[in-house]
Amino acid sequence: MEAGEASVEADVLNNSTNGASVEETSNIIRRNTPDGFVRHWKTWVVGRPLRTADAPHQTIGKAVGLAVFASDALSSTAYATQEILVILAAAGTLAFGYAFPISIAIVTLLAIVTISYEQTIHAYPGGGGAYIVARDNLGELPAQIAGAALLMDYILTVSVSVSSGVAQIASAYPELLPVRALIAVGMVMVIAWINLRGVRESGFVFAIPTYFFLGTMVLTLILGFFRYLTGSLGMVEAPPHLLQESIQSVSLFLILHAFANGTTALTGVEAISNGITAFKEPRSHNAGVTLIWMSVILGTLFIGLTFLIGQIGAVPSEEETVISQLARTIYDGRNIFYLVAVAATTLILIMAANTAFADFPRLGALQAADGYLPRQLTYKGSRLVYSRGVMTLAIIASLLILVFNASVSRLIPLYAIGVFMSFTLSQTGMAIRWRKIGGLKPSEELKETGSTLRHDPKWRFKMLVNGFGGLSTAVVMVIFAVTKFTEGAWVILLIIPTLVTIFFKIHNHYKNLAHALTLENYVPPANGITKSRVIIPVATVHRGTIAAIRYAKSISENVVGVHVGLNPEDYQKVEDKWKIWGEGLPLVILESPYRQLYTPILSYIKELETQKSPNEIITVVIPEFITRRWWEKWLHWHTADLLRKLFVEQPGVVIVEVPYQVE
Repeated sequence: MEAGEASVEADVLNNSTNGASVEETSNIIRRNTPDGFVRHWKTWVVGRPLRTADAPHQTIGKAVGLAVFASDALSSTAYATQEILVILAAAGTLAFGYAFPISIAIVTLLAIVTISYEQTIHAYPGGGGAYIVARDNLGELPAQIAGAALLMDYILTVSVSVSSGVAQIASAYPELLPVRALIAVGMVMVIAWINLRGVRESGFVFAIPTYFFLGTMVLTLILGFFRYLTGSLGMVEAPPHLLQESIQSVSLFLILHAFANGTTALTGVEAISNGITAFKEPRSHNAGVTLIWMSVILGTLFIGLTFLIGQIGAVPSEEETVISQLARTIYDGRNIFYLVAVAATTLILIMAANTAFADFPRLGALQAADGYLPRQLTYKGSRLVYSRGVMTLAIIASLLILVFNASVSRLIPLYAIGVFMSFTLSQTGMAIRWRKIGGLKPSEELKETGSTLRHDPKWRFKMLVNGFGGLSTAVVMVIFAVTKFTEGAWVILLIIPTLVTIFFKIHNHYKNLAHALTLENYVPPANGITKSRVIIPVATVHRGTIAAIRYAKSISENVVGVHVGLNPEDYQKVEDKWKIWGEGLPLVILESPYRQLYTPILSYIKELETQKSPNEIITVVIPEFITRRWWEKWLHWHTADLLRKLFVEQPGVVIVEVPYQVE
């Protein structure tokens, strides 16, 4: 080791502060930073930062997992029946009798999807759901289609569930109807804030309204069936105005249309398979049990509520939801029990958005890690959550709510088609996975990106289960696309290909950038940089300018100041001060009669670029004074920022900012 190198390393080691330990390996110095964190305003908003090592302690159990990942699916029972009745209303109130048989068909489909996703959970314990399954078994294009479909589904989950929750509030307090969109946006932001505080903390917060809703709905169903069996249930009093008059007869298309509307009850079923990593060990077991719990509860509530709603003669309306009509019929008016039922339903609908906030950031991080979304989405914030994904979801969902004025009926046509598209891709991919496993010998393994394939003697049965699940959801997807096409489904059929195109554009950018920056087969230029010509842009001469001059002189002997002169009086003052404080350096004054600030200096640097030698580089040293208070910076020209943006794209030019803190 040379003496100079030894002294530098000794300085580095001696400068260790606060007892931080240092590990030296050849020319690599590894330091353990002191345990602690710097308090920031974010600390008061989202909580104390968590260490990376705390991640295993932030996982959740089955009870909390049901609240986090099942709230979306459970909440759909509050509006799925209404959406079936909205379509059947076109054939008159007599057609409402078809709602219960349709709900039976939907619950049967729920059972098929649940069994299929149960296999997915155990096959892919790392989570990722449809995206990972499609990526490993169908290829990149189907994977990005699944990703786009799921991301759109999560955005619409937030928009629909919160809008539906606000509709429940407006049913009890009609005077709030004109401002429902603003109320919905406010609620989205509150949910986003809670999620920014961490998975474990938000899970405990959302567990309360979820179990409050379950308890209230179970009590409502028990009392409702008791009154039905004893003949005291009766019909809904003073039902609201029907959404539409009878204009057609009952047809197969109408039944399929109502079925498609009702399949919104299945949204959120895939959420658990996407968020397996949030569960405590054994993850797959806990996630699988939670999925079964969710499906049983969802199916029971959906069938029970649909049956009772049909018995009381509830009608779909924007003025009052069918759940509100059922509650005031069972509880004999708008009393305290009715208000509790409406409050519980409102809470679960709003909290249902939490499922999307739990999964959207995870899926975004997976796609970003694969290079199909901006890399920033892979960043975990101070509370070990993908905070950028959380805020992205909140902003986009809020915009949708404002555009559609928080109307559930207007948002529903955009909903569910993406869910069934991802269902279909996931189950098709799983069927192909079992077929690949069937080709393995008992002692053979095949490692893929998302999982390891091992021989399974039951692969044929499992392939049939997933294959049948994929076929069933594909049929529903086609039904939904056809019956809802003119109502808005065409928008999703347009948005998903657009998103996929954007994903591949992003991916190509990252691939091209990696190719341009790779060190593989790279030969450094023979002539390295041996000297630098330094330019100091000078607006006025002050203490910050002096600091920039002294720094510039420390890195080069060829330093020149450059001032853009807008009028003779001003640049004469700069010239006079430069003669005193410029430390003998030359000052170039670029006269600008048309008051252009940046074009003259850019032209000057381009001129120098043509004159410099091959081993010379131009360094622009930009002086900048830093004010003490955050608001004071808005009182000044941001010249340094503008110059940096101006020069950063110039080849052969290095930008250095020299800050001067104003006391």
